[in-house]
Amino acid sequence: MIEHADGLPHPQRNWAILTIALGLTMSVIDGSIANVALPTIARDLDASPAFSIWIVNGYQLAITISLLPLASLGEIIGYSRVYLAGLVLFTLASLFCALAHTLPLLTIARVLQGFGAAGILSVNSALVRFTYPSALLGRGIGVNALVVAVSAAVGPTVASFILAVGTWPYLFAINIPLGIATLALGWHYLPHTKPAVHAFDWQSAALSAVAFGVGITAIDSAGHGEALYLCLAEFAIAAVACVLLVRRQTHLPSPLLPVDLLRIPIFALSIGTSIASFCGQMLAFVAMPFYLESHFGYSAVQIGLLITPWPIAVAFAAPLAGWLVERYPAGLLGGIGLLVFALGLGALAMMPAAATPFDVAWRMALAGAGFGLFQTPNNRTMIAAAPRERSGGASGMLGTARLLGQTVGAALVALLLARYPADGTRISLMVGVGFAVVGAALSTLRLSSAGGRGAEQVRVHESQRLKGE
Repeated sequence: MIEHADGLPHPQRNWAILTIALGLTMSVIDGSIANVALPTIARDLDASPAFSIWIVNGYQLAITISLLPLASLGEIIGYSRVYLAGLVLFTLASLFCALAHTLPLLTIARVLQGFGAAGILSVNSALVRFTYPSALLGRGIGVNALVVAVSAAVGPTVASFILAVGTWPYLFAINIPLGIATLALGWHYLPHTKPAVHAFDWQSAALSAVAFGVGITAIDSAGHGEALYLCLAEFAIAAVACVLLVRRQTHLPSPLLPVDLLRIPIFALSIGTSIASFCGQMLAFVAMPFYLESHFGYSAVQIGLLITPWPIAVAFAAPLAGWLVERYPAGLLGGIGLLVFALGLGALAMMPAAATPFDVAWRMALAGAGFGLFQTPNNRTMIAAAPRERSGGASGMLGTARLLGQTVGAALVALLLARYPADGTRISLMVGVGFAVVGAALSTLRLSSAGGRGAEQVRVHESQRLKGE
């Protein structure tokens, strides 16, 4: 296999980015596409709303615990191989989801689908870095961020159209032909990278899975009213695993958990911003279908259509943010975007009792515009801050931050729905406002001189490396 030193030639580059975008779209959409149908699925499978959340949680949890290990594996065996293997598993699991007829079977299928999606998400940013030449890297990251933002927001809209003409299993069956087509493209056009010399760190992978998996399970246990001693035990296990993982990583030249990158101030602040913002986003995405159904009486199809202004606003704001970040600091743009996002979520939580479709639509558009303004500059900052040889670690951490935020957000909705059945959805939106404000504060901290020096050090490192080549 040939590794191109500075991106792929035309037309392979165009086909490669199409392949990356298709896989990314499917995996991200499936993180939110089931949200609109959750009330319908819960009724069809005779499950409570709180426990039906596992249809979302199982998918997010599987991705979260496997993202960093798969990113590390991509550095060792090649990013394209991990991507294609994940795509095969994702497509087969989608068939399993479509055929499932009980909540346990659907949950198992969603977990398998999540592991497949992790193979795609863990290496997509690294593949972008090896697909585009250095001069066009910003453009590639902007396209990637736009695909993620629009895909995450468009899931409910896609779901509404599918539910208008068919039943909920078709939400998953649609992935089968798309997965096969993407696999065929990826086999021919994805870039091939030089394998790393270090071996896969199984101990770190296990500690990572325990730290993230048990931690999220502890939050879910608290939400479902499990015994206090059990919740505390789960939190303790997750904390111990996290400490052991971090201690182990400090002694490794290519750590699975990229502590070397987290020492760069602007990278660490961007990670924190991403976690907080995506937690707020997922709180809204999971809560909104129940909120619109229980408080305002909208149907599943109507709910999907009412959420449509969100992805439309993202589609306009994200390219604008990609242009603005060439002229203004990412920390400033992210802070403004997340404050607008917080205003949108707050307005949704405070809707009048007899809210019209217009009342819902403009609030959705406001939230989407704010999120679109934040995401592109934030993702670009994270990837550009990492040296080229650590692209896998940066890609895995970017995805982990996003999925960790989304998983925590979904778990918090389950907690709030279980504890406050009458008004848990509105409370979820207000908690989302809080996370958005925290994200805005972290984003503006990147304007400090410490963050700027960290970014400058990375730029100097990358420039020296390129001159050496």
